[in-house]
Amino acid sequence: MNSGHQHRIFGRRAQEHILILASGDKVRHMTVRPWMAALAFCFVGVFSIGYLLATSYLVLRDDLIGATMARQARMQHDYEDRIAALRAQVDRITSRQLLDQQVVEDKVDKLMEQQMALTSRHGKLDNLLDRAESSGLTEKDGAPSSPVQSYAPDLKDKRASLTGSGIEAIEKQLASGAPADATPDNSTLAYVPATDTVGDRADRVFSKVTLSLKDVEQDQRSRVEQLTSDAGNAANAIETVLTRFKIPMPETAARKDDDDAVGGPYVEPESNDGFNSSLAALDGALTRLEAVRSTAESLPFRNPAIGKDVTSPFGNRRDPFLGRLALHSGIDFRFSPGERIRPTAPGKVISAGWTGGYGNMVEIDHGNGISTRYGHMSEILVKVGDTVDRNDVIGLAGSTGRSTGTHLHYEVRQNGHAVDPVYFMNAGLKLATYIK
Repeated sequence: MNSGHQHRIFGRRAQEHILILASGDKVRHMTVRPWMAALAFCFVGVFSIGYLLATSYLVLRDDLIGATMARQARMQHDYEDRIAALRAQVDRITSRQLLDQQVVEDKVDKLMEQQMALTSRHGKLDNLLDRAESSGLTEKDGAPSSPVQSYAPDLKDKRASLTGSGIEAIEKQLASGAPADATPDNSTLAYVPATDTVGDRADRVFSKVTLSLKDVEQDQRSRVEQLTSDAGNAANAIETVLTRFKIPMPETAARKDDDDAVGGPYVEPESNDGFNSSLAALDGALTRLEAVRSTAESLPFRNPAIGKDVTSPFGNRRDPFLGRLALHSGIDFRFSPGERIRPTAPGKVISAGWTGGYGNMVEIDHGNGISTRYGHMSEILVKVGDTVDRNDVIGLAGSTGRSTGTHLHYEVRQNGHAVDPVYFMNAGLKLATYIK
């Protein structure tokens, strides 16, 4: 009853498989469980798959090995080609860098040559500017010394120089910016040129420097030419005044003497650029100006008594002692007793002492046949043979000789003949901008 009840509840029980093995008199049996069947089935499946794989491997092994070797060979060739391309690109970049370096060195050499040329020019310009300043064309600050010069060159503030600091600045500009990419991306074998190389930056920098130097040189040249023109105009103005007084031009004699005493082997000039020619022209103009200016400064073109009253002019007048018409060979200036008397130009004392109606008189020879006389002095402070300058005191005002009161009798003589000093003083006013 219990068994029937279980069958109704759990269903019919599955029968187990029994494996019987008989060997002679011996009989063995083994119950085959479901898990054992499953395990055996799995083992057989794995064995079959392994067998199939092994068989396939043995069959396809040569093809697989060949394909693998071919793939490896292709990869090796690709890498070798890439390495060769990279090496070629590195060689090109290295060659370009060497070429850029050579270009930069050549340009630096050229700049150094220009620096040496500018340094040489500066020495010549310094000398010429000092001479121009001493000739009255420019002041210490480069401003015009007189309204005659329409434009006085300020070359001292415009001298172009390329010093070591300038070279360092150029090197800094060359070093600035991103360097050229020497190792391009390995994903491509195409050559990618650098966007901005050292040579390109050098070309830009040196182009700017060269243009700047050319601008400075052109400015210097125009200023030198203007200064040459001013020197020539000043020399012409002085020569015009000297010609009126029949004073020989000193440069004519100098050129004749130079032509008679020069010589030497012919050597090609150092350079043939226009700037050196303009410097030579300026040197010649300044030499000419210095010569005529020196001559003008040695002549009595100044007023011996600035601010003093004229008591008697040059020319015929009634003699104060005789009462009849007589020639007054000079100009009388009112002076206070004992007031200092200075010459109107440098020269050499050729007479100093009592001289008839002049009283105490000093005569100074200024060259070119021109001399000046200072009469009626109370005291003479120089002697014959002394060399005096414009600021030296030659005597004290008085009333010696034929004199009615304290005054200075000033007289100008040319080739031994008395001339009106007013002519010289008026000429001195015209030359005031050229002579000291």
